[in-house]
Amino acid sequence: MQTIFAGTRLTRVGMTSDNAVRRIRLLAGLINTGTTSVKPRFLCSDARVSIGDVSIPLKQPRNPELVPVKYANGALPQSTMRHLRWIMQKDALGQDVFLIGPPGPLRRALAMQYLEITKREAEYLALSRDSTETDLKQRREIRSGSAFYIDQCAVRAATKGRVLVLEGIEKAERNVLPVLNNLLENREMQLDDGRFLVAADRYDKLLQDHTKEELDAWKLVRVDERFRVIALGLPVPRYKGNPLDPPLRSRFQARDVNPIPFKDHLELLTEAAPNISSDRTTLMLSFATTMISQESSSLGLPDFPTDNLVSAAKILSALPEASSQRLLHRLYPYDVILGKEGRTAVEDTLKKFELFEKDAERLSQKVLGVERLPDKSHAEVKMEINGNQYQLQVPAGSETNVGLSASDFVNTPYHQNLLADMVQSHFVKDFCVIGAKGCGKSVVVRRFADMLGYEVEPIMLYQDMTARDLLQQRITLPNGDTAWRPSPLVTAALDGSIALLDGIHRVNSGTLAILQRLVHDRELTLHDGTRLLRHDRYEALKTEHQITNEEMATRMIFPIHPSFRIIGLAEPPVVGSSTQQWLSAELLTMFLYHHMRPLSMAEEMAVVQGMVSNAPKPAVEPLLTLAHDLRDSGDHTVLSLASSLSTRQLLRMSRRAAQFPQENLNEAVNKACLSRFLPKLARSALDKTLSDAGIEASSSQEKDIEKMLSCEVKDGQVRIGTTTAQVYNPENRMKVPDVLFYDNAQHLSIMEDMLKDFLLGEHLLLVGNQGVGKNKIVDRFLYLLNRPREYLQLHRDTTVQTLTLQPNVQDGVIVYEDSPLVRAIKLGHILVIDEADKAPTNVTCILKALVESGEMVLADGRKIVSGKSAQAHPGKANVIAMHPDFRMIVLANRPGFPFLGNDFFGAMGDIFSCHAVDNPSPDSEMSMLRQYGPNVPEHILKRLVEAFGELRDMADQGLISYPYSTREVVNIVKHLEEFPDEGLASVVGNVFDFDSYNIEVQEVLVSTLQKHGIPIGARPDSINLAKEFALPAPKLVSQWNIQTGGSSKRKLLCPVEEERHLKMRGPVTMPLYQFPMERMEDRSTEFSELVAHWYIPTHETNIIGDVAVTKGPTHDTVHVTTLNPISVYSMDTNGKTIRQIDLYDVFPGLRSWQPSVKVAALGGHLQGQVLLHEEKTNVVLLIDTLTGNLRRLFLTNVVENATRKVSSYFSTSEQEKHKMCSEFADENWVVFFQENGNKLDVVNVLDGTAYSVSVPLTIADVHLVSADHWLLTDADKNKKFLLTRPDEGSPVCQLHAIDEDGTVVGQEAVLVKPAQVNAVGREGLSDNQLSMVLDQKISSPNRIVGDEANYASIVIGFPELLSGNEVYTFPRETEEENEDPNKHDPFFKGRPKPANKEIEILANSGQVIRIVPHWKAPKELKGELGHLTHSFAGLLEVVDMGAKKFRYVPIPRAQSVSPYVSWMANMSDVNVVMATASHESLVTVDAGGCVRLWETGLANLERSLGEWRHMIGQQDGRPLQVTYERELGKKAENPKHGKLDPTGAPHVGGNTWAGGTGGRDTAGLGGIGGPYRLDGGHPVYQVPDWEKEQVPEEVKRAAREMAKKAFEERLREIKMSKYDAETYEKISGGVKRQVKSLRVILDSLQAKSKERQWLKHQTSGDLDEAKLIEGLTGEKAIYKRRGEQEPELGAPQEKPKRLRLVVDVSGSMYRFNGMDGRLERMMEAACMVMEAFEGYEQKFKFEIYGHSGDGYNIPVITEKKMPQNNKDRLDAIKTMHAHSQFCMSGDHTLEATEHAISNIVKDEADEYFVIVVSDANLDRYGISPRLFSKALTADENVNAFALFIGTLGDQAERLTRSLPAGKAFVCLDTKNIPQVLQQIFTSTMLSTK
Repeated sequence: MQTIFAGTRLTRVGMTSDNAVRRIRLLAGLINTGTTSVKPRFLCSDARVSIGDVSIPLKQPRNPELVPVKYANGALPQSTMRHLRWIMQKDALGQDVFLIGPPGPLRRALAMQYLEITKREAEYLALSRDSTETDLKQRREIRSGSAFYIDQCAVRAATKGRVLVLEGIEKAERNVLPVLNNLLENREMQLDDGRFLVAADRYDKLLQDHTKEELDAWKLVRVDERFRVIALGLPVPRYKGNPLDPPLRSRFQARDVNPIPFKDHLELLTEAAPNISSDRTTLMLSFATTMISQESSSLGLPDFPTDNLVSAAKILSALPEASSQRLLHRLYPYDVILGKEGRTAVEDTLKKFELFEKDAERLSQKVLGVERLPDKSHAEVKMEINGNQYQLQVPAGSETNVGLSASDFVNTPYHQNLLADMVQSHFVKDFCVIGAKGCGKSVVVRRFADMLGYEVEPIMLYQDMTARDLLQQRITLPNGDTAWRPSPLVTAALDGSIALLDGIHRVNSGTLAILQRLVHDRELTLHDGTRLLRHDRYEALKTEHQITNEEMATRMIFPIHPSFRIIGLAEPPVVGSSTQQWLSAELLTMFLYHHMRPLSMAEEMAVVQGMVSNAPKPAVEPLLTLAHDLRDSGDHTVLSLASSLSTRQLLRMSRRAAQFPQENLNEAVNKACLSRFLPKLARSALDKTLSDAGIEASSSQEKDIEKMLSCEVKDGQVRIGTTTAQVYNPENRMKVPDVLFYDNAQHLSIMEDMLKDFLLGEHLLLVGNQGVGKNKIVDRFLYLLNRPREYLQLHRDTTVQTLTLQPNVQDGVIVYEDSPLVRAIKLGHILVIDEADKAPTNVTCILKALVESGEMVLADGRKIVSGKSAQAHPGKANVIAMHPDFRMIVLANRPGFPFLGNDFFGAMGDIFSCHAVDNPSPDSEMSMLRQYGPNVPEHILKRLVEAFGELRDMADQGLISYPYSTREVVNIVKHLEEFPDEGLASVVGNVFDFDSYNIEVQEVLVSTLQKHGIPIGARPDSINLAKEFALPAPKLVSQWNIQTGGSSKRKLLCPVEEERHLKMRGPVTMPLYQFPMERMEDRSTEFSELVAHWYIPTHETNIIGDVAVTKGPTHDTVHVTTLNPISVYSMDTNGKTIRQIDLYDVFPGLRSWQPSVKVAALGGHLQGQVLLHEEKTNVVLLIDTLTGNLRRLFLTNVVENATRKVSSYFSTSEQEKHKMCSEFADENWVVFFQENGNKLDVVNVLDGTAYSVSVPLTIADVHLVSADHWLLTDADKNKKFLLTRPDEGSPVCQLHAIDEDGTVVGQEAVLVKPAQVNAVGREGLSDNQLSMVLDQKISSPNRIVGDEANYASIVIGFPELLSGNEVYTFPRETEEENEDPNKHDPFFKGRPKPANKEIEILANSGQVIRIVPHWKAPKELKGELGHLTHSFAGLLEVVDMGAKKFRYVPIPRAQSVSPYVSWMANMSDVNVVMATASHESLVTVDAGGCVRLWETGLANLERSLGEWRHMIGQQDGRPLQVTYERELGKKAENPKHGKLDPTGAPHVGGNTWAGGTGGRDTAGLGGIGGPYRLDGGHPVYQVPDWEKEQVPEEVKRAAREMAKKAFEERLREIKMSKYDAETYEKISGGVKRQVKSLRVILDSLQAKSKERQWLKHQTSGDLDEAKLIEGLTGEKAIYKRRGEQEPELGAPQEKPKRLRLVVDVSGSMYRFNGMDGRLERMMEAACMVMEAFEGYEQKFKFEIYGHSGDGYNIPVITEKKMPQNNKDRLDAIKTMHAHSQFCMSGDHTLEATEHAISNIVKDEADEYFVIVVSDANLDRYGISPRLFSKALTADENVNAFALFIGTLGDQAERLTRSLPAGKAFVCLDTKNIPQVLQQIFTSTMLSTK
């Protein structure tokens, strides 16, 4: 009989012709009805099957359940028949075959169809990277305490004559498959149990000579001649994987299995979807065929999953209104996996086949209702599409409730549409939802499951997940036997649940590939041999072979529930990434894909309002506006921030805003984004977006309130700030933490924020640097709440298993102990997870399911469920109900260098409420340190706080790598508290000695510490106080007789005008600029009078005018005026900023006259305000230096003022100056007068009043001796007068003439010419001081007077005693050689500079201080300092009358001086101004804008010297020795000397030997009862540190010689002249530190990639806990070890980053270089890049191109010609300089930028950077910011930035503001370029590309 089987001939010998005819007719009828298979129940042994002309014999299968069923359904296409014929040929030849082809089920289907047709038993194995030799050969199991081997698939197939189907050959590691080589070639294999497989013919020959018993004794096993191998694999290298090993490849016969031809495929689609038109089917198939063509592959497009077209056709057949484009998009989500070019190509193809629908996304569809069908496993879904209703019968779950009712789901139109799409996909196939983190994927899937009555089995995928983890877990039974436990995936398949694979993007694609057969065929073979079959195949198998369910279970075959579905969740792949493009062609075949876009603003508003009904609209609307501004941005840096404001995060913020409406929204956003730890670019972009959205930062008043926070526990409630909560009452308080904690405002503020989120039920994440107090804050927080804690510390070796359970072996049984995580969940404790960033994110991501759904599956099979789920399924086995009080608090270090951890926040931040924990603010840190070190001096604490604060800022900028934390400061303070005699300079070494071998870092640290006055490196003898000279003895030289009565000439009445209100104009708000203030402490290396200095940012044309000081209780404020133009600079002496108020608009015309400006600092209620007086125009301004408000005060009426202006305009003579007397400005009143005038104007600034006093004399000078005693000098007669006012309301003042009478020496009167008074003190000396100065006991009012002729003068009795006042002077000796060296300089035309008359009097110190030029120094000082005196700007002459000494303190020369030398020369012979400050200190400002603080008083110097020595520590060099103290237990008895040990050995105790230690009675050390001390000569000596530093000079000299010779040799090697070397060193030397900083940054970018990985399946190393059972059974490859992880074969090669530096070498660079040094900066920047990138060629490829008027593409450095040495680098720099000098004018910045961006992407790279370095002179050439912005953002794959290093005025600032946020930088100092590059590089780490 002959039977036709779809082109297959089945022959049965011996049948009659009638029977044959009947069978033919029957089959013909079946063929006509579409059925092509006939399966006889029994086959004779002599049956054959043929395909075409090829036939093989058929045999009755011994295990028919292993024969595939229902694969050869329907008429097979001819293309399939040809493949099957070829396989049969190879089978007949006894050859093994390899079916190779693109991803998809076709190759497997061919193999299974062949096996079904030929009735062959199959052994199937899906290979993965985790497959080992034991999976192929034998695995050991334990039964009844004994281990034995169980044959695996390859051995079973070989011995039973089955066909071994190996799928995924390319995924197996190289060392696995070679074990099959001999089995494939010779059909031989040595087994682990000692047996040996022998080929059938060889065995049969042996059987002829030996008995079977003998062969069995030899453990020889026959390989069945019907054993075959069918291997299925992908072509490598086109696809990822391992290429075939040549020996293995040679043993196979290959067949290329291409996709089904068009015609055959069209027939299949037509058969599957009979209800749709053939045209529509044809167009879809044509599109798919085009997408897999050779041309599409050449474009880099992934293969289209043509096998899934059947699923799309079935949906269209059921729902004709469905969109073809949307269905194709589910098969091929091109907008997710392709870049812009790829998307365009796909859309063009769709348009070509008329499949592109513009309104496809607007298709209206929704689910109307769901009803369960009677079979209980299906439901009928009513759906509406474009107004038409349809019904679908889809699988449904086992839950009783189905339908659309949901109380916690907001069903927006988009969600309705998406759910309808998901139901359609569910109708035919498994699907995957792709969406950004936090967009609501999990919520939508759970809504979908509830709608169809499904129970969801969440399965969190992670990177290290193995194929075994997905399917089964090996366990031990209580008796020690090994067994296998099914995974949640298998359980879901059996129960008909939804297996929710969360994190498909994380798991290795090779691991996920083992599910292909489950997804495509609904079949699965488990590790223990269990087979899961699709339910219809299971039923067919039972029916065909009459097997019961019990028998099937005995044979380990189980049905997969028809309702079972797999749903995947994944984040979008990163287009173009070599590592994050997870959606491969293989995965495309497994699922239908739904891309869940972020919600629109209206949709998101509906969700927020639906979920948080009481959310305040004023907070929610700007929040949503901000989120959508971030998401819609085209900038990748801004887009990266959008992930932190996902829908999940927005809901959390809305709930918090509803609960705490008073909170500031700006702070909430910054907290959610962790902006504190964002790169600077991202942070500035966020700030700009916040500002655009109208979300402003909190006011300073709110921040002040934060400083007043406190906490308390009272009446069962805890209050932190204003937030309260109930104190928890635990069953056991043993685990409630209790740590030493000092409250401070910053930590309390963080804890209050934590409490608010805690009350809302949130889990918390604290992110911060090391040592900032994260653990302390959490422990204190839990202590206040009385919450027990479980603690879990993670590390890089943490696995998912160890995170949940700890496996142990007890009595041969694996026992799992609960981890702290499980215990906390059970008991309702708080789980504190520390160092979360150290564990791989693929491990910690399992916390996501726990936080989101409250579910997690443990390694021992138990399942954690939420309390709600536990109540719904009471009594369910192996279920752990989550305690309602359980919370997680996760601690992590911030991402990035130097922590090198994983970005926990980036991976999982949005499922936690995030809190940034920074180092405490200076105030908080000071408060805390005071409590740790109450006895540590305040000034030391302050220095530490300031120094460490700056170091942290430097770490943020990338200048140093280690972020010094509060922990280090606390440790230093603890040490100082315990050992107060040790110096600060040595104790800080406890922290900084780690860096002592890094010279570059050491330099930065030392300079920073010294800047803040920590004298590291200073020695106790480093004292450099000025040399003292003896002061001449005081002489009584005259007497002031103040006439109080007599003639009117002696006493005059001066009328006082009636008090008037001042006329004011204003206020006008002037521009207020702020600059950083870099205060440098000058006592870091040596002790001198100079305390500190800093620079104000003056322009080179500025001239310093005056200085004044506002004296405050805690700090002073220094005010400096500058001329040309006039400005006021104000700064706190301990502050961080300098404020500048530019007054150019007030005094615009400075060309015709040279102004003279004085400043007076007001006090009291006007603190922070100054009076500015221009002496020539008498303009008086009242300026608020804090706000910039300016008012003008008019001292005279309008008419008088106008008259004065007119007269001064027509006057040709030089106008007399107006003067301001500001001695009492701190009391807010001053006096104005005009030189040679006769009127005084007294102004009370606080009251806004003034009055005038007219005097009958020509005023030369006025000194306010006290509030009501003023000393006047008559200009005509050089005579002094005392002006007094009887009382405040008196209408007249009294003017008293002062007669200066000579003194009587012996009998002769000595007449002394009256000296011109330059200064008079407001206060006099105390009685003690006065007595000490005059060497006589005296008590009297007095005043110190400063004049030109004497060092100092004292007037006794003045001014209170109006009788004769004695004048004592310390006369100055005149020296002829002390003359101005510029006196004869023709530049000054022989005119000497006017002498500096500024004198400051420090009454409390008894000092008179003046500034003198260096040439006035005493002869002794000149001889000592020699030529050094010329390097001083001047000398502070300090006259100390109490000590009878005077000294000259040198003032360093100014770094820069204004070019207006003649102007300065007219002002003074010393270009330094000074003023007194608090505590008798002094402030000077030199011509270069350097502000210096001085201490001159002896008492202050002694105190400061003591503090300075205390900081250094006393290194007395005394020897140290070890002393032991012990209790002897015996009393001292008879003192004695003791015996002398002739050997001199040391003795301890014993009461015998003299010179011992720790004994009794004998003479020695450290004992008791001895007669005297006796040192036995066993001390331990310590060499002083300074001695270590002493290196012999000859050694230093030899080292210098060696360096010099090596340098000259190197110059000869590179043919570089010495002059060129010096030139290059000049350029390079200026950026050496910056080069080192940049190299640190480059190191950090690649450091993490060098981290080694765990290599598993090793035969040595650390025991792999996941293989404990394998270890028990005796397997060998159970170890893991660290090693370099080789890249996956077939994976894209790691590419370098490419950088192109586009430099401006135009003429303007050369033209304006003299003004701002821009060309020099450009050359330094190029030099820095060339030096810094040296050695990083594998990671970074850089080029430098220039642009100028000559062109836009001028090569300077190209990839083909990189600089190899300094000479090459110098040549490049010279090229830039020469080109700039000689090029044509013009600008090609725009063209150069566009060319660089378009050109750089021609070569492959990991990332592209284009940095355009230019001046800001673009508007001159008509380049608008809009055009430049368009050029910078032309290519989304290129990170393009502009760096402006030159500017005229504020050109650069304006241009930067006009460009996109974070795209432009102004860098007028080369030292800042590394930080800019760091910002650029680190910003891309956040990129979503």
